[in-house]
Amino acid sequence: MDGFAAQLRDKGLRNTPQRRAVLIALTDAPHSTAAELAASVSSAGARSAAAGRPVVASVDGLSRQGLYNVLEDLTRAGLVRCIEPAGSPARYEVRVGDNHHHLVCRGCGRIQDVSCVVGEAPCLSPGEFEGFTVDEAEVIWWGTCDACARTAAPHNPRPTR
Repeated sequence: MDGFAAQLRDKGLRNTPQRRAVLIALTDAPHSTAAELAASVSSAGARSAAAGRPVVASVDGLSRQGLYNVLEDLTRAGLVRCIEPAGSPARYEVRVGDNHHHLVCRGCGRIQDVSCVVGEAPCLSPGEFEGFTVDEAEVIWWGTCDACARTAAPHNPRPTR
């Protein structure tokens, strides 16, 4: 049984081609939207074979609602994390449970993972709030990636340090 099948079974989920295809697609392209996943899961079998993974059965017939159901099941089980940067559709990733954060480029929308520098959840503390126990902090930093900075100002390169 491959790793994805074992993860699904460990979380009490049925091991289906649709769930495996979504997990493979998210492994290959973290921070994907549902629309991007819909476009990529139909070719998941070819990517699996090329990457040396067990071939995933065809999921060409996966409806949009079916995809959202799979994403909800995987998110609820803790196999997938959903992030929602402002102005962006929901995005999904398989990096879960490590309290990492994200850096988003204002120009192209590229998202990069940022590991928690503290090492334990939560990385930030909001202070004391009666009636709440804080166990996680979600941080999104916004900026401009080097590629967008070069495109926006080719005559004014960033200084090197």
